[in-house]
Amino acid sequence: MRKESIVSIFFQKRTRLLACSLLVLLPLTISAQRVLTLDSCRRLAITNNKQLSVARSQKEMASYNVKSAKTKYLPHVDAMAGYELMSKEVSILNNSQKDALNHLGTNAVTGMGASVTDIISTMVQDGTITPQMAQRLGQQMGVLSSSLATMGDDLGSTIRQAFRTNNRNMFAGAVMLTQPLYMGGSIKALNRVAELKANMADDNYDMLQQKVLYEIDATYWLVVSLRQKQKLAESFLDLVTKLHDDVYKMINEGVAVRADGLNVDVRVNEAEMAKMRVDDNLALVKMLLCQLCGLPMDTEFTLSDEGKELASATGQMPTEGTSTIDRPELRLLQTTIDISEQAQRVVTATHFRPQVALTGGYLISNPNTFNGFERKFSGVWNVGVMVRMPLWDWNDGRYKLAATRAATTIAKLERSDLEEKINLQVEQERFKVREAYRRLELSTKHVSSAEENLRCASLGFREGVMSLSDVMAAQTAWESAHTQKIDAEIEVQLSLIGLRKALGQL
Repeated sequence: MRKESIVSIFFQKRTRLLACSLLVLLPLTISAQRVLTLDSCRRLAITNNKQLSVARSQKEMASYNVKSAKTKYLPHVDAMAGYELMSKEVSILNNSQKDALNHLGTNAVTGMGASVTDIISTMVQDGTITPQMAQRLGQQMGVLSSSLATMGDDLGSTIRQAFRTNNRNMFAGAVMLTQPLYMGGSIKALNRVAELKANMADDNYDMLQQKVLYEIDATYWLVVSLRQKQKLAESFLDLVTKLHDDVYKMINEGVAVRADGLNVDVRVNEAEMAKMRVDDNLALVKMLLCQLCGLPMDTEFTLSDEGKELASATGQMPTEGTSTIDRPELRLLQTTIDISEQAQRVVTATHFRPQVALTGGYLISNPNTFNGFERKFSGVWNVGVMVRMPLWDWNDGRYKLAATRAATTIAKLERSDLEEKINLQVEQERFKVREAYRRLELSTKHVSSAEENLRCASLGFREGVMSLSDVMAAQTAWESAHTQKIDAEIEVQLSLIGLRKALGQL
């Protein structure tokens, strides 16, 4: 007895522990099942879509290009530095002049010495001086000539060295400033082109976003419709299973034959196969929705519209008023036209108008020529105005201008053609919406008739006035009517999405 009480106490404690564990794990299980709305799916898709991320980067790049284009109005400062080794030195004097300067004293003394000797000889012949005095005078003149020759040679060498450029190793540097004054309107046109390309990046992002939102909306409502079909398949399987049980009860009581049971068995197998196909399709479409939202493929979620009737979500049929078409494709082509027109202005400014710029800077070099040829760094400031005027380019500018005009004409024709196609697409989508609402109205009436037909057939079968085939036909009609209603409801949703996309309002 005591042993049995101990065992019972043990199992009671285990039961309490298990109940507490289930209470703790239950919220975790519930929280793991995410509930997604259409807006949350849209936000996830916009955040995680790779193409939209690329488009966002393109928008950022375009904004930087706009800022870069504005800097063309401002002065630009450049710095340069360099070194150059030359195999030969630039020489102002030729070789004969260098040789003459190297022997300047010697050549001068040599010419002067002959004249002095002739003068001394004449003075001896005239008796002005004695031969002894002439000899001593010649010796003194020889010593003086040698000193004068050395001094003259040194002086010539110094002069030659002063003319040396010493430019085999050259160092140079410069800081230059350029301020555009008038560029023929090209800077203004290029800034406008940069702004237009930024607008083009925005329109491209809008176009990709509409594409992503269309895919998300279509997939979202497809999941909802398949969930409805899954519920319908389960209801139909329950309906057929109940008929299966009733028929086999009737077979056991001898009221029905074995063939009726086989027919019902086939119908149950068909219902199970249909439910399996719906389950598989639902799993695949849910995986597609996860991929579009950037979620893991095995994410478990429930859509907020799964438990609602699609007919209540569709709302009323929109009016036939003329809605404004705001398609990014049209804006892109209009921007292309504007860019082409700005390109014409750039060509005109480059090939047919003058360009004026203010320049200034500081130049430094070693050796420098500001104080002879000095072997040290020295520089100079400079300010100037530069004017460029195209004179003749073999009609290159005219050809380019004609080409840009042709590009503008092409862009205008493409925009006109696209506008016509979009107007046709909008009318087609409006027609699809009207047809979808008509189909939904008819399918709703069909469901009411099919339900009443099934009720009457089931009642008649139980009363024995209707056959099994009549009940099975009524069940088939009931399933087909509900399926058509679900298809009509989802078609209304998709047609409304298509109309909003055609109008550029998605």
